[in-house]
Amino acid sequence: MSATASTEPLRLEPCTGAAGQPAEELRLSYEQRVRSRLVVRLASGCEATIVKPRGSIMRGGDRLVGTDGRIVQVIAAEEPLLEACSGEATLLARAAYHLGNRHVAVEVRAGGLRIARDAVLGALLERLGLEPRTIEAAFEPEGGAYGHTHAHAPALPLAPLIHEFRGP
Repeated sequence: MSATASTEPLRLEPCTGAAGQPAEELRLSYEQRVRSRLVVRLASGCEATIVKPRGSIMRGGDRLVGTDGRIVQVIAAEEPLLEACSGEATLLARAAYHLGNRHVAVEVRAGGLRIARDAVLGALLERLGLEPRTIEAAFEPEGGAYGHTHAHAPALPLAPLIHEFRGP
């Protein structure tokens, strides 16, 4: 084995259907999980380079496979967020519209929205009538309408809701 081979970092790439238990876990923030190239240090101390297709998003629970065959499970790290909850669907839809209009990453949850903590956006949510609170949690925003879907979100029963609508 050459000296250069032992100093090169482990290369990790996305994998699907990797059999067996992950050898390691890797906690990454959302910002790290959207990057296409990233150098990380695994819990074992091993340096690794993540290489994935540009525009793809790693989600908590995704797996990476190393050039040595090692399986690494991605964990969505807790990070500072704002959470705005409401029982009023129209209020949440309005907030989601204004956040999306600003190209803000938004996690849509039952009865609420989550965004990265930001004082200006928090004030916007307040002006819209919401009461955002600061939390520390994993952040799994929507992937976007152009091919990046949120794979871990449960399917929403849209058709029954539309058919059950009874207008005035």
